[in-house]
Amino acid sequence: MDSCRRAGLSGVLCSLSLLCVILDIQLDGVLGASHVEIEQHLEMGRKLLAAGQLAEALSHYHSAVEGDSKNYLTYYKRAAVFLAMGKSKSALPDLTRAIQLKPDFLAARLQRGNILLKQGNTDEALDDFEAVLSRSPDHEEAEEQVKKASELVELQEEAHAAYHQGDYSTTVAVLERVIEISPWDPESRELRAECYIRMGDPQKAIQDLTPTTRLRNDNRAAFLKLSMLHYSLGEHQESLNHIRECLKLDQDDKECFSHYKQVKKLSKQLDAAEELIHMDRFEEAIEKYESVMKTEPNVLFYTNLAKERICFCYVKIKLVHEAIDVCSEAHQRDPRNVNILRDRAEAYILNQDYEKAVEDYQEAREFDGDNPDIREGLDRAQKMLKVSKKRDYYKILGVSRSANKQEIIKAYRKLAQQWHPDNFQSETEKKEAEKKFIDIASAKEVLINPEMRQKFDAGEDPLDPENQQGGGGGGGQGWPFHFDPFQSGGSFHFKFHHN
Repeated sequence: MDSCRRAGLSGVLCSLSLLCVILDIQLDGVLGASHVEIEQHLEMGRKLLAAGQLAEALSHYHSAVEGDSKNYLTYYKRAAVFLAMGKSKSALPDLTRAIQLKPDFLAARLQRGNILLKQGNTDEALDDFEAVLSRSPDHEEAEEQVKKASELVELQEEAHAAYHQGDYSTTVAVLERVIEISPWDPESRELRAECYIRMGDPQKAIQDLTPTTRLRNDNRAAFLKLSMLHYSLGEHQESLNHIRECLKLDQDDKECFSHYKQVKKLSKQLDAAEELIHMDRFEEAIEKYESVMKTEPNVLFYTNLAKERICFCYVKIKLVHEAIDVCSEAHQRDPRNVNILRDRAEAYILNQDYEKAVEDYQEAREFDGDNPDIREGLDRAQKMLKVSKKRDYYKILGVSRSANKQEIIKAYRKLAQQWHPDNFQSETEKKEAEKKFIDIASAKEVLINPEMRQKFDAGEDPLDPENQQGGGGGGGQGWPFHFDPFQSGGSFHFKFHHN
C-alpha cells in the first residue's frame, strides 16, 4: 500500500493491482493441477486402451483434450482410440488438428493419409504421403502407399470406362481391387451395386449398398434403393425399415415418402392376412390376399405368395376343387415351392386322388428331403393309396373326406336300403348284395367312429386283419378281425326268404 501511495496511484487502482497478483498466483496453482490431471487422464487412457476398454479410454482422452487444447499428442492419441473403435470419420478431425499444431508430425500425416486412401480420396492422401517423403525420403510405408494411391487412380478410371461401355462383369472385377484398397469409399460400392442390379443379382447389390448408408452422412438415395431392392425380393419388413431411415433424414423427401406409403399399405395387408390365418379365419384371409395382388400387381413375388397362401386356405376350408385349381396355378408360378406341393397333395387326398397326392409329395421330397412334414405326408399318402386299392370307405358311401356324421349316416341309409339282401331274389344276387351291404355297413362304422376314422385318414384300415395286433383291435372289447354285421351280436338282422 505504501508503494502505491508513493507511486501516486489512487486507492482503487492499488486494490486492483493486488487482486491481479492474487489471481495470478491462484491461476498458476490451477494450471499446475490441470497438468497433473491431464497426465493422469493420458495414463489411464493408455492403460484402458491396452486392456481393450475403448469406451472408457475415449472418455479419459476427451478429458485430456479439454484440459489442454494445444497438445498435439492428446489429439493423436484420441484419434488412435477412434480408429480402434472403427470410427475413422471421427479420427480425421483429431489427426488434422494434431498436424495443424505440429506440421512435421509424420505419424499423424501417415495415419491421415491412410484413412483418406481407404475413403478413396486419392489426391488428399497423396498430399500427406508426399509430405512424409519430403521429410523422410526413405520412408517405406509412405512409398508403398503412394504406389497404392497411383494404382487406385488407374483402377477407378478403368472401372468407369468399363461401366460406360456396359461391360458390368469387367467393372465388378476391377472394383474388387478398388474396394480392397478403399473399403470406405461409398462411390465404388454404389457403382458395383448398380452393376449387380443390372446383372440381376439384387442380393449382392444389397450387400454393397448397406455399408454406404454409414459411409455418407446423408445417404437417402442408398436407403431408398435398399428399400426398393428388399421390396422386390418380398422382404417387406426390411423394405419398411430402410425407407423409414430415409424419412428420418428428411421427412419431406417426396420419393421416400411415396415409396413408404406403398410399402406400408402392402405390409399392413400381408401382416393382417397372416394374422387371419393364425386365427383360422381362412375366408377372410383369402380376401385379404386378393387385396395384396391388387395393391402390388407388378412384383411377381407378392402375387406368387398370395396364390400360395390362398391355396393353403382353400385346403383348410376343404373347398377341394378351388384348392386344386389355385394350387396348380401357384405350382406353375413357383415349381420348386414345397409348401404348394404339400398343400396340393392334401387337396388331392381330400379329392381321394391318392396317386396324384403321392406324386406331389415325392416331388416335394426331391426339393426338401429333410422336411419332416413332407416325409410324414408322403408316408400317409402312400398308405392311403394302398388302403384305397383294397377298400375306400369314403368311396363306398360316396361321400367326401370332409363329410360330417349326419352326411355319412344319410348316405349309409340310402345305400343300405338299396343293397339290402332282401331286395334280391336269386342266391347269386343275394350274395353280391350281402357283400356290398357288409362294405357299406363297415364304411359307416369306421367313419362315424372318431378314433377309427382318424386311423383310416392316416392311411390305416382299422378293419384290415393285417393291421390287427395280438388278435384284437382298438377298444376294450376289441374290434373283430373283419367287421360283419350279420354275425352274432351285430345290430343288423335280416330275414331271408327262400323259394
